[in-house]
Amino acid sequence: MKNALFLCTGNSARSVLAEAYLNHAGAGLWQAYSAGSKPVGRVNPFAIATLEGAGIAPGAPRSKSWDEFAEAGAPEMDLVVTVCDSAAGETCPIWPGAPRTLHWGFPDPAAVGGPDADKAAAFEKVFQDIRARIDTFLAQGADA
Repeated sequence: MKNALFLCTGNSARSVLAEAYLNHAGAGLWQAYSAGSKPVGRVNPFAIATLEGAGIAPGAPRSKSWDEFAEAGAPEMDLVVTVCDSAAGETCPIWPGAPRTLHWGFPDPAAVGGPDADKAAAFEKVFQDIRARIDTFLAQGADA
């Protein structure tokens, strides 16, 4: 079993979607986690609704700091993926074990305003993009 950590600034949307989907699609091969550089303290309800709408159990996600994964006793990561451009440009903690790092930038669906239908559509679009990226990653033997 390998460990993956998805990072974003707020850890409320994209990283949560990626964590849940890799845990679903990579079950038995990957254990995914998510965190943020400046966690907002809550998971966006549209992220949960998007996962549930896709038939994916979201688990019990919480918005948390990436510092939790740099502490002693934290799971050692094999892969760290930034999913937003802000987190990709920040100075990350030193990850024990020197995991492989990737950047998969996706637009922030939480930044979409307007009616709930527009917000839901933005989350669905980003989730489909995340899903496609993770599916490709897994299909290529996790070397994508």
